[in-house]
Amino acid sequence: MIKVLELNFEKGWRGGERQVIYCLQGFSNAGISSHLICRKSSPLELAALNAGFTVDSFKSIFGVIYFLFTKGRNFSYIHAQTSHILTYCVFTKFFHGAKVLYTRRVNFKQKGYLTKLKYRYTDKIIAISEAIKISLESFCGRNDIEVISDIVVISESNELLIANMVSKLPINSRRIIGATSALTSEKDPFTMIEAIKKLAETRDDFVFLHFGSGDLLEAVQKKIVAYNLDKIYFLMGFEENMEALFSVFEVFVVTSIEEGLGSSVLDAFMKRIPVVSTNAGGLKNLLADERGILVEVGASSSIAVGIDRMLNDDPKREIYIRNGFNYANHYHSMVYITDKYINLLNHL
Repeated sequence: MIKVLELNFEKGWRGGERQVIYCLQGFSNAGISSHLICRKSSPLELAALNAGFTVDSFKSIFGVIYFLFTKGRNFSYIHAQTSHILTYCVFTKFFHGAKVLYTRRVNFKQKGYLTKLKYRYTDKIIAISEAIKISLESFCGRNDIEVISDIVVISESNELLIANMVSKLPINSRRIIGATSALTSEKDPFTMIEAIKKLAETRDDFVFLHFGSGDLLEAVQKKIVAYNLDKIYFLMGFEENMEALFSVFEVFVVTSIEEGLGSSVLDAFMKRIPVVSTNAGGLKNLLADERGILVEVGASSSIAVGIDRMLNDDPKREIYIRNGFNYANHYHSMVYITDKYINLLNHL
């Protein structure tokens, strides 16, 4: 019987941790035994336990190493969900003897001989997008990297949470544009601000809600004030249950310079929200074939025009919405992605 050990030792809850839960659920639905190793008292542990999955959690990485040394041999496959935890899966491979898989979800530049060595002893490397696959191939020289993307599910909107949020903002029946991106350099929040400034020069019927946190927070706040956008551009901070709020948006915007996949776009697709995005990394493939408006990285004027078109009921708006939903609902469904993992395991 196939037994899969999933590992993620992150402290917080972001898209990668949500994907771990989806992987566990997909394997469970397919009748495959799976087990989770995670950080003690983390949001991932709580989510997994609440969903009824088998979990071992540890306060430090030494507990994980001991588990791999002593119990890793009980599993057919060990699936590392982050680069950090992959190190220990490979380090203990001589003792547990299981095949090691690694799913890479980010597209940051990699370096170092030890990282290349770690990848050499990983039995299968999985990329969640073609952009990440190309980057990995260039770095480690492997030509057997598989693309298995993220799962997206239709989530229920939290109307109470939405109503509470809206009541605290001076929205006054204005239309809501949204973004869920960290305030970090690779997400390029300054292009977002420039685009909203340009849009505000042509219309005054909207507000912009930017969910996310990061080290550029202070600089972003200053830019918003300097452009006199503080009455329409609201920094909402990090929201753990973001997918429950998506339905409030009329348009969803992404201005990333680099993006592994862009899983928040999949959430927008499933909520039938039109998307305006840069063509960075995996975003180019996600929004291909008329699934949204794609613009060049840093093109704030084009982003503003794209948002304006979506708000003005551009004739293609419904085409974008329909194509995006159909694509995500099929190619990123739990059944479709789980089948790809199972097929990989059966041929490894």
